[in-house]
Amino acid sequence: MNQIDLKEKNAVITGAARGIGFAIAQRLLASGARCSLWDNDAAALEAAARTLNDPDRVHTVTVDITDEAQVETATAATRARFGGVDILVNNAGIAGVSKKLWDCTPAEWRAVMELDLFAVFLCCHAIVPLMLPRNAGRIVNVASIAGKEGNPNASHYSAAKAGVIGLTKSLGKELAPTGIRVNCITPAVIETEILKQCSPEHVKYMLSKIPLGRPGTVDEVAALVAWLCSDECSFSTGAVFDISGGRATY
Repeated sequence: MNQIDLKEKNAVITGAARGIGFAIAQRLLASGARCSLWDNDAAALEAAARTLNDPDRVHTVTVDITDEAQVETATAATRARFGGVDILVNNAGIAGVSKKLWDCTPAEWRAVMELDLFAVFLCCHAIVPLMLPRNAGRIVNVASIAGKEGNPNASHYSAAKAGVIGLTKSLGKELAPTGIRVNCITPAVIETEILKQCSPEHVKYMLSKIPLGRPGTVDEVAALVAWLCSDECSFSTGAVFDISGGRATY
């Protein structure tokens, strides 16, 4: 496997204890980066660190990224460990309940918005100021094809991911005069534990929309993210990169 060169880069990956986030950590480490894994599941983080087995380059922080104070503390801890942050991958998210909008409780709707959108703002808000003095950095936000098309029975998730796309475009323009690039990816169904949060009917619906006829893999997503984190991604910012098995039409 040809590797992207991320030597001497320091990366923060949210939701990194499992699934797409863990695969991204593996890929960035293989490319030479140091990785700070952020997650709210301390036991899963510990297991992830044992599996990666690279204590010199792997740092873990147990953090609720919907809490501003905890994000600030996690940022400070990562900065203390690595000296700075060159890469931020906003990956953490939840699918939420599969319900029609009017059947969702306000709490169910808000929980998805808090983690899938507001937390992206909080992490960018904390880490962009570390990148600005260096005039360099890469931010990759994990959105979803649902943010483009809107999935039925997932109004909260679709709205949050549409917000991530909008945030990416806005922040990309704000940082365009600098050396910081901000992009997002819009996966379709990826084979991860998050699918267990969805009803079988909802999963069947999403798969029916994919011309390739299968879910994507976490390694396929990680490969795209690794390039977006690299210096080779130099003329794209505020952009949306589809990884949808042919589902995306615009």
